[in-house]
Amino acid sequence: MGRKKAQALREKAILHGWLEPDVVLPDNDALATALEENSQVLIKGSSVAPYADKITKWYEQGIQGTTIHQALVDKYGFTGSYWSVIRYLKALAEKTPVPTTVIEFAPGDAAQVDFGAGPLIVDTRTGELRKSWIFVMTLAWSRHIYAEFIRDQSVATWLACHRRAFEWFNGVPKRVIIDNPKCAITRACYHDPQVQRAYGECAEGYGFLIAPCPVRDPQKKGRVESNVKYIKNSFVPLKEFRSLSDANAQLKSWLLSVAGNRIHGTTKCQPLERFTEIEQALLSPLPEVPPEQAVWAKVKVHGDGHVQFEHCRYSVPYTLIRETLWLKASDTMVRIYQKHELKATHARMHHQGSRATVPEHQPPAAQAYNMQDPQYCLAQAQRIGESCHVFIKRLFASRVLDNLRA
Repeated sequence: MGRKKAQALREKAILHGWLEPDVVLPDNDALATALEENSQVLIKGSSVAPYADKITKWYEQGIQGTTIHQALVDKYGFTGSYWSVIRYLKALAEKTPVPTTVIEFAPGDAAQVDFGAGPLIVDTRTGELRKSWIFVMTLAWSRHIYAEFIRDQSVATWLACHRRAFEWFNGVPKRVIIDNPKCAITRACYHDPQVQRAYGECAEGYGFLIAPCPVRDPQKKGRVESNVKYIKNSFVPLKEFRSLSDANAQLKSWLLSVAGNRIHGTTKCQPLERFTEIEQALLSPLPEVPPEQAVWAKVKVHGDGHVQFEHCRYSVPYTLIRETLWLKASDTMVRIYQKHELKATHARMHHQGSRATVPEHQPPAAQAYNMQDPQYCLAQAQRIGESCHVFIKRLFASRVLDNLRA
């Protein structure tokens, strides 16, 4: 007997009260009858029995268990435990069949996206095996697949995968159906999910609609989930990968030669054939210039007038010290905004510990101090007069600065 079945039997025993110390165990016939019938039949001795109709009604309205338990306590003086309510709700969930509907898509209408755990692949920089992930985008009508192995699920990686997927298909679907990964959705909600700002800009640039699945309802993108399993079970086993790039080269070849030309179990057609003959022409064209891919981050201005992003520091006007700003970082540029007003622009730095400072961002006293090098002093002396200039030049000739002590 496996763990799942043992757990299910234990829950049935708890539900029927068989594990209570003063309860006489049923005989074999009664036990068999209880196990054959839907295990969610509520026994008369349960503390929730008098409130079964109310709990069932609330359950059907989608009210959570904690709220139901508190309502029973407040309105009816319920003395049973929270877990007795949860056991009954689990019983209702198992008792109530969940109908499913096959969702049909028109050619070019939608793509479904998902992540899956990938194999351990050698990091060529360190020689160590590192975890990988599989990014998969499936066109919902043709079932044609784009997939690649990646090292992380960051926003930047998510955006880059979308760009490469659209270039693979040479077009953009009208909708991209996703789960609720943090790299795409900052707050999952059935009615009003909050989309990552960078992903929203990506969707606007390519012209597709972001369509998150309802919370805890990933079945809405079952086609891509089945393809994640297909890749993990059919491509990954018995393969040897020398590096991440080698793994992706092998995967792309397999997608075109094997996955694309298989007879799909549902459509009874070859995904690549359906794609090339019908769906590809119905995708929206790629933009002439790929949209800028940039990530957004909230940053705090430190006392030295700099913000920090990925271990690099960038200056902003000193008047913004202690303010919270928005930083937009592409591969080459960093832009810093106060609300919608651009406050600073820098070349993107990638070496940890780097510092970019614009002199005009510093307070006037600091700007004046930084300007007082020998050339500045000589120029000022020249403006005062020839005698002053000769005197200052003589001072610098004696290398007086070298004799200064902190």
